[in-house]
Amino acid sequence: MLNVISGILNIADLRKKFLYTIGMIILFRLGSFIPVAGIDAVKLQNLFGQGNLLGFLDLFTGGALMKFSIFALGIVPYINASIIMQLLTVVVPQLEELSKEGDSGRKQIARYTRYLTVILALFQATAMAFWLRGVMLEDYNFMVFLVGSVIALTAGSTMVMWFSELITEHGIGNGASLLIFTGIVSRIPSYIAQTVTLVRGGASLVGVGLLLSAFLLMIVAIVIIQEGQRRIQVQYAKRVVGRKMYGGQTTYIPLRINQGGVIPIIFASSVLLFPATIGQFIPNPIVQKIVGLVSPSGPLYMVLFFALIFFFTYFYTAITFNPAELAENIKKYGGFIMGIRPGRPTAQYLEYVITRLTMVGALFLATIAVIPNIVEGFTHITSFQGMGSTAFLIVVGVAMDLVRQIETHLITRQYEGLLA
Repeated sequence: MLNVISGILNIADLRKKFLYTIGMIILFRLGSFIPVAGIDAVKLQNLFGQGNLLGFLDLFTGGALMKFSIFALGIVPYINASIIMQLLTVVVPQLEELSKEGDSGRKQIARYTRYLTVILALFQATAMAFWLRGVMLEDYNFMVFLVGSVIALTAGSTMVMWFSELITEHGIGNGASLLIFTGIVSRIPSYIAQTVTLVRGGASLVGVGLLLSAFLLMIVAIVIIQEGQRRIQVQYAKRVVGRKMYGGQTTYIPLRINQGGVIPIIFASSVLLFPATIGQFIPNPIVQKIVGLVSPSGPLYMVLFFALIFFFTYFYTAITFNPAELAENIKKYGGFIMGIRPGRPTAQYLEYVITRLTMVGALFLATIAVIPNIVEGFTHITSFQGMGSTAFLIVVGVAMDLVRQIETHLITRQYEGLLA
């Protein structure tokens, strides 16, 4: 960690990236305090005080939704659009061809993702404006509120998407993940204050200690699994090219237990939040009953969350790891895995190994997702209920990814110095 801090302070390029990222995060947080006109703040606070689904969604916007600011939709429309585009890339041949065209194809898919983000933001902003009609200022015209809210929220969501892409391109880390991380971390002081209030009100200090101990154990477990990897040894045969001899060395393929990192958690949360949030805007008894079942406190939420984490862990691994391509590259350069024939047998072996590793990673993510709810039910300390396992996994995972990327910059810098 000291090397990371020292590298940020001493290396100009890394310092510039870090300050750029901080600047984008500051702009994101400032926008969270610019309210949309026409809402009665007191009524809005009372609405969120009822403990509905929007209180959980507000966690991902860093409180912007509770303030009904221009960034109230946050990064959620962009994440939903990314999920849809990745799914379509698998099932639509034209998009699959685009994804194989290198940088130009990826840019085209990114353009489609932006268009879809705007469409989803328009839809969500309109639904939110209709739902919040009951907390408008009494003398405010609804049509003015509707048009103003849709324009402001859609523009705000588009701006957040732009911030995330700028961070990814010019800063450090994944922009979307960092903005979610920032939103979650910004709520931690309020959770601590609520815990202090509970203790002053008679809550058990032993319960608080058990909750904090559970969180500490979760951090340790997340770090172990995130850093855990299976190393497959690859032997390269010696070959003579001209008067020089190449190869004859041994290396390894590092296969991580959790290939997707926090992406499966983010995707699973977004998929569950999107229909439930839209359904909450529809004043129909049947729809409201369904929303209650799939809300974070509902009986079906954990079951669906568990299943979706499994699905997205395998899905993300499938689109980021290609055993056949890796086996072909190993064969092309004269390499082989000990005891495995080159070519198709190598691809089958790699697929077998990654499938088993993904099972362990998915089971870990899905299991650890329910631990905070169990501990909170046992200790009756609910001040961190908004944090939840989802937010906890995202915070730890994103922090580790950020440190890893900074370390990669430092290693690259060292190699550049040796080659100079």
